[in-house]
Amino acid sequence: MRVILASGSPRRRELLRGICSGFEVAPSEIEEVLEGGPTAQAVAGLALRKARAVAARAGVGVVIAADTIVVIDGVALGKPSGPEEARAMLVRLRGRQHKVLTGVALIDAETDRADSTTVVSRVLMAAYADSTIEAYVASGSPLDKAGAYAIQDLDGALVDGVVGSYTNVVGLPVEATRRLLAGFGVVVNERSGA
Repeated sequence: MRVILASGSPRRRELLRGICSGFEVAPSEIEEVLEGGPTAQAVAGLALRKARAVAARAGVGVVIAADTIVVIDGVALGKPSGPEEARAMLVRLRGRQHKVLTGVALIDAETDRADSTTVVSRVLMAAYADSTIEAYVASGSPLDKAGAYAIQDLDGALVDGVVGSYTNVVGLPVEATRRLLAGFGVVVNERSGA
């Protein structure tokens, strides 16, 4: 069965590789606008719009899309517009807990059958130094990441703890994605011991 990942994210590609062996990559290229605020339904809705855009082009296959946001104080933090916004996000998150929501949507391009879910994890950020923020922002790494950070960056030094799915915070909740794919008849790899 043809499986298409509607994302250019190398992190999502790597995580999906652990779930199913063969898939194509076709980024949706839609404008990423969260409708209705930083809610589970809004995040899943954006993922579904991404999947539909790729399904319309593909014509056949199961399309999987995802969208991740960071929410703190009821405010969604998407990808920063530049270094200044990245710095501000990292200062805001420092030493505090926030939520990471990832919406995952699948659509069968032939039948238009769709399903989606949103996974929520809680993340406690470390009390990192200003010098750490400056060096991290200067690296450019935060600029393409929701909330201006990746949990795996700096060997995990930005994060003190996670409650919930770690892979959700990376950008694709593996267990939820495996269940959705299996529900569409896609052959998935068995859970690893990790």
